[in-house]
Amino acid sequence: MSCSVTICSSPVFSLSSSLFCTRTSISSPQPQPLNPSLVHLKTSSSSPASPPTSSPSSPFRIRLHKPPTGSLLSSSASASSSSSVSSSAAGLGPGSVSTIWKRKRPARLDIPVATTAVCFGVPATPCEVGGEVEREGDGYSVYCKRGRREAMEDRFSASVELQGDSKQAFFGVFDGHGGAIAAEFAAQKLEKNIIDEVVRRRDSSKVKEAVKEGYLKTDAEFLKEDVSGGTCCVTALIQNENLIVSNAGDCRAVMSRGGVAEALTSDHRPSREDERNRIETSGGYVDLCRGAWRIQGCLAVSRGIGDRHLKEWVISEPETKIVCIKPECEFLILASDGLWDKVTNQEAVDIARPSCLGICKQNALGACKKLVDLSVSRGSSDDISVMLIQLGRYI
Repeated sequence: MSCSVTICSSPVFSLSSSLFCTRTSISSPQPQPLNPSLVHLKTSSSSPASPPTSSPSSPFRIRLHKPPTGSLLSSSASASSSSSVSSSAAGLGPGSVSTIWKRKRPARLDIPVATTAVCFGVPATPCEVGGEVEREGDGYSVYCKRGRREAMEDRFSASVELQGDSKQAFFGVFDGHGGAIAAEFAAQKLEKNIIDEVVRRRDSSKVKEAVKEGYLKTDAEFLKEDVSGGTCCVTALIQNENLIVSNAGDCRAVMSRGGVAEALTSDHRPSREDERNRIETSGGYVDLCRGAWRIQGCLAVSRGIGDRHLKEWVISEPETKIVCIKPECEFLILASDGLWDKVTNQEAVDIARPSCLGICKQNALGACKKLVDLSVSRGSSDDISVMLIQLGRYI
């Protein structure tokens, strides 16, 4: 039986500095490993330029990576003695003198700029530009204010003297979500689609069906555009001394009847029992998420135009109510949920009534601004749109 014994004085295992590096060693109180790499070297006969070593020839030699030019290490290594090196690196602390690796700058990423602009061949509604929009028309006033979003997502439409009749008009407020594309589309298309259906039927008893068909047609046309987003809607059609109010979503219509607030619409939200039952019956689910009841955990309204990815549960069919305009019907407020989340129906009527029916000069636009400012003062960060319509002129 034979065995081999390694002699510690063997040149291969010698700690002689000439075997590892011919440069001056850097001394420090706590030396750190320099992570050298083993490089296979040719024999001295094949490399005459190789510096001679005092130790026997070895097939391996440890090579230290050269520090970057101008670095602290290169200046220290060129010092004449280890004491001068130590004094040069004293500010770095023990163990801080090591090989410096230069980090390469990562390649520049060229990220394409996405655009959500969609052209429907119609002019933009007034809410599109600016953080605040105001308008005073014949018998109506509207004021819109952008919330904390980068762009206004609310839109409105107003048309008086429909078909040349001063007693006919159409008004609407549209609250977009997931962008303003759907609200813009509805503001431009819904009025025409409803009027076309009303004219086609020529029967006042079927006006509810006409309005419903107008909503459904607008929704179908928007879905064909193959774009994302959706919008809540509240509209008021006035004809033959009748006020036909419809909504899909949580935009709301409130009328002042002798100073008493009367809600003409009911918000479509998943928290409503009948809406929740409808959604669950059709295979969806309603969950409490981020402080609100949401369909499939994402959308907090249960009806509206658009919302392609939730169309199975977010229907566009409106609820419609018809009211005969009497002398006690003073004015109508159409507004997005940015107002109604912070201001009650009666508060809105109480604030607006003095400006709409005052003995002095009426200032309906000022009343719209007061309502918006009140909602903002109570913490609303949503877009807010408020429209006031004087109903007395349509009697």
